[in-house]
This record gives sequence, C-alpha cells and structure tokens, in this order.
Amino acid sequence: MSRAIAENRMRGNATSLSHGLTLSAEQAMPDYVNARMDQHYITRIEQLLGGEHPHAWQPTPRGTVFLAGNDYLCLGGEPALVGAQIAALRDSGGGMLMSAVYLQEGSAQHRLERRFAALMGAQDGILAQSGWAANVGLVQTLAAPGIPVYLDIQAHASLWEGVQSAGAAPVSFLHNDMQHLRKQLARHGRGLIAVDALYSTNGSVAPLRELVEIAEQHGCLLIVDESHSLGTHGPRGAGLVAAQGLSERVHFRTASLAKAFAGRAGFITCSNKFKGYFLSESRPAIFSSCLLGHELAWFDAAIDFVAAADDRRAALRANALELREELGALGYNVSEGSEQIIALEPGPEPKTLALRKLLETHGIYGAMFCAPATAKNRSLVRLTLNSGLDGSQLARIVQACEDIRPQVDLESWSSTRRLDRLALV
Repeated sequence: MSRAIAENRMRGNATSLSHGLTLSAEQAMPDYVNARMDQHYITRIEQLLGGEHPHAWQPTPRGTVFLAGNDYLCLGGEPALVGAQIAALRDSGGGMLMSAVYLQEGSAQHRLERRFAALMGAQDGILAQSGWAANVGLVQTLAAPGIPVYLDIQAHASLWEGVQSAGAAPVSFLHNDMQHLRKQLARHGRGLIAVDALYSTNGSVAPLRELVEIAEQHGCLLIVDESHSLGTHGPRGAGLVAAQGLSERVHFRTASLAKAFAGRAGFITCSNKFKGYFLSESRPAIFSSCLLGHELAWFDAAIDFVAAADDRRAALRANALELREELGALGYNVSEGSEQIIALEPGPEPKTLALRKLLETHGIYGAMFCAPATAKNRSLVRLTLNSGLDGSQLARIVQACEDIRPQVDLESWSSTRRLDRLALV
C-alpha cells in the first residue's frame, strides 16, 4: 500500500473500543470490504491512473465551456420556475412527509402526475423519487422469477437493477440489433423488453417502431426509458415515442426528470388501474417519502415552460448536428450517435483520463464515463450539449479537439478502430 493511500485511510472516522483502544472505522471493517476498497484505491486509482480520480475535475476558470450537466434546455435559474418553488416553500410548510401510497385522490402530486401523463399522451402516471427509483420499481412490479427480461446491452443500469430486484432472468441483446433480439426471443420466449429511447453514453436512438412490432409479434411488454428524450424531442417535448406516434403501443415509458426538466424526480406512464397496483407493490414507492411541495411546484411550472420551448429544442438540435459534423471531419468517431450526447471514446481508462485533462486545459469540461457506467476498456468522455451554447462556444470545442488531436493518439482509440473496420465493409 502506498503511503498516500495509507495516510488517507488513517484519516477516516475513528471507532472507540471498550478497552480504550481506538481503530479507524475502515480498520474495523471485514477484510472482504477492505479488499474491495484496495482494488479501487490502489489497483485502479494509484496504479492504473497514477493517483488521479477519473471524476475529479481540474479548477474551472471563468469562461469554461461546461459539458457535463444534463440541463439540456437551460431551465436552471429560470425566474418563473424559481419563483414557483419559493412560493411553495413559503406557503406549504414543507409538504407531506409520507409514502405516496397514502396520498389521496385530488392530491397535488396526483394532479401533477396527470399533467405529465397528458403531455406524454398517456392515461395516467406515477412520480417517483428519481429515474432510478422509477425503473427499479417498475421492473420489480412487472417481472418475476422465470420471466425473461430482454435488455439492450447499453440499457440504463437501473433497468438491470430492476431485473435483479424482481429475481427475473436478464437476457441481453446487442445494441440496437433487432435481429439479435429476435434470436433471443426465439430461444427464451415471451417476457419484457426494456430499452432507452436515447442512449446516455453515445446519443444513439433506439429503433422504436421495430421494437414495438417485435413486442407485439411476441406478446411482450415494452418499457422505453425516455430520460434523455423527454423535453428535448417530440411535439411539445413529449419524447421520441410520441414523436413517432407510438404512445398507445408502448406499455410503459419512464424518465428521469433531472435532465430536460432540471429537477429531481422520476416518472412512469401507466393506466389508472396499474397505478394503484404499483403503489402497493413497488418497494421504492412504498419505502420512500413522496415528493415535497416545492418540488411539485417546480415541475408544475416546468411543464408549461418545456412544452413551449420549441426554440430551445431547435437550438439544441442545431448544436448537436453542427458539433457532430465538425468532430467527424476531424477524424473523431461520433457516428454511433446522432443526438445531444456525444461520446469521445479512447477505450482504456488512462487514455480517457488523459483526454479529459487535455480538454480541460483548453477550457472544455466533459464527464469521464468508465466501468461500471461503460464496459471495461470502453471508457469515454461524454460531451453533453445544451440549447444555450452559442457559435463561439461550439467553435472553441472544435478548436480544442483539433489542437489536442496530435497528443491523444486518436488512431489507437477503440472507437477509431471500429470506424476503420466499417470503412472496409
């Protein structure tokens, strides 16, 4: 163990023993826990990454172009939304601190759920504490031991966690590969299909119409996570399912409201009947408190704001198209996605960390994604665009990527090699 790691451990909280000796809390842990922590701090951080944490940014000076947040439509700080929250905090006295299972018909949360459902073209809906809680709770209430759940290999981790919570059987299929999905269905039989509408690491879009047809042909339930497309796509921001006229053919849609809606909650579209069942069976719903009054007020105001934000959706789309075209011309493989999430994928973590730091020296701050958020040796820097980026900021991003190109060994990247293989086909 290096001295730095050892000293870091000894700074932990202390646990006093009855005989007067004092051990750090970590020293009192079982060996199997310390072994896992050593794997993280010593093998990964110290040895693989030279003592640097993959998610620790360098100082952000004035003028930084920050591309690590999910506020796609720049709602944060909007006076109308902030004012609604302030009024709710002043007038509500903190809200009802209890599980949503106890909320009665006509409650503020139920009214807001129906507003979100109306936006998305659904009969009803359920607000959850987060997108994670929405997905875990939904899959847990639908699946069961022996029921196969077909997941795109890049589907969000919360969907996989829901399968585990249900004790069901996860069956993966290759990313957006409908032929592989059909083969898996032929092998394992009817069950659930779970996908993202817009994938969170590379901005690729699911073939929703084909997924609907496959689900109908095989008698499967279909779950579509719209976390990165609700608010940013579709009529009035209703999402990609609505944009393709599929709202009545997708059984359930989920979303994190921490993206385009810039708050902290999750949402599930459903029928009135399913809602009552869910609130009595979903463990995340039962064992968590409902949303607070000021959170409801934010979303109530945000629905109107987002629905009217066609100009911001258009700006976001234009920014994504322009930056993808410019980066592609420089030789970066951004061809695996099409939307506002852009992945620069070196592959190995040390190369990805080096890329992130080089971008930061040019004032461009993205987010490093690595295992378990990606497959091993598929780590990447994610550039998350927003509607507020102007032409000069886009030009800075392109110039930075051009300037660092000789230093990042682009030809050795896993994404570049995939692009080269496609060129040979």
